[in-house]
Amino acid sequence: MCGPTLWRAKALNLFHINQNACEGVLYVKKGKIGLSLLLSAVLLTAAGCGNKGAAPEGGTSPSTSPSASAGASDKSYSIAISQIVEHASLDATRKGFLDALKDAGIKEGDNLKVDYNNAQGEQPNNQSIAQKIASKKYDLVLGIATPSALALAQQVKNSPILFAAVTDPVDAKLVTSMDKPGGNISGASDTNPEAIKQLMEFIAGNFPKVKTVGVVINEGEPNAVLMTKKAEETLSAKGIKVVKAPVTNTSEVKQAAESLVGRADAIYITLDNTVVNGVDSIIQVANKNKIPFFSADRDTVEKGAFATVGFKYYDHGYQAGQMAVEVLKNGKKPGDLKVTIPDKLDLILNLKAAANLGITVTDAMKNQVKDKATNIIQ
Repeated sequence: MCGPTLWRAKALNLFHINQNACEGVLYVKKGKIGLSLLLSAVLLTAAGCGNKGAAPEGGTSPSTSPSASAGASDKSYSIAISQIVEHASLDATRKGFLDALKDAGIKEGDNLKVDYNNAQGEQPNNQSIAQKIASKKYDLVLGIATPSALALAQQVKNSPILFAAVTDPVDAKLVTSMDKPGGNISGASDTNPEAIKQLMEFIAGNFPKVKTVGVVINEGEPNAVLMTKKAEETLSAKGIKVVKAPVTNTSEVKQAAESLVGRADAIYITLDNTVVNGVDSIIQVANKNKIPFFSADRDTVEKGAFATVGFKYYDHGYQAGQMAVEVLKNGKKPGDLKVTIPDKLDLILNLKAAANLGITVTDAMKNQVKDKATNIIQ
């Protein structure tokens, strides 16, 4: 249509155009303007009408252009994310998840709307978030960490559910089987039991003076209890005892760490959201008292723990994101997708942290690292 041109002409009081000007004859009535300006306006109007339905040079007509067709046929998606608390590992998980979607053509701000919610470590908030999400219909719902995933599984009945950063989804009763989850939920577990065993063996084999390992733990988190139990089994076989320093919230973490001074020869923390959220205080206590500090996740090692056997949480989130693509674009049901586990395990060492903790890093330790360029942190 030449509507915009007609509007401009009228606004300038150049001429009046018959309603059917673009369809046939153009009627022009002189206004109070010079002849040259009048002719320019007429040519502008004719150009606007002449291009109606015409294909640009080397392209297609506007009505059938690729962008127009894509805009009409592309699907838009909406997902909700519930995350129990903000810390490096869980944030990296979320980023990896969203990047996997983006790489598959599902991009936030383009064809994806994300409802992100963070419970700030508070269970009442966690439940409220799950209830809010359950009251709406989403193409997919993601729970990051065991408490968030459990709340969503209890509340959400009308949207597919995936989880990430969950230690043992079977023990947590999120799924009945890792290979055949069933129901409307599946996801990515962030624990390969072999990682815990390998780290405990590393401690036993390289720190002969360590006879007791202290664990700061929130026993209200099932994942923390399970991982501590697996660590204790391996350490016990090596003649090393475990001493627990329990907490119920992040504000108690520093005091718990301090309680281990004189009682533990080393400190270990699991994928315990409450504890990881307050890990800076553990690093301070460990550095001050020269107590070797080990963690279950790479991000804590990058912050100041000495070692872990682990993986990048970004990669873990990316795995969950690839599952989401299967659900969103390929119509798969979550219950038909196997629960994934990290498959890129390696020993990770922080040499700067070692110096702060009073640890002498031997060649034997370094030689256990497969990818030295990536996993020996200078």
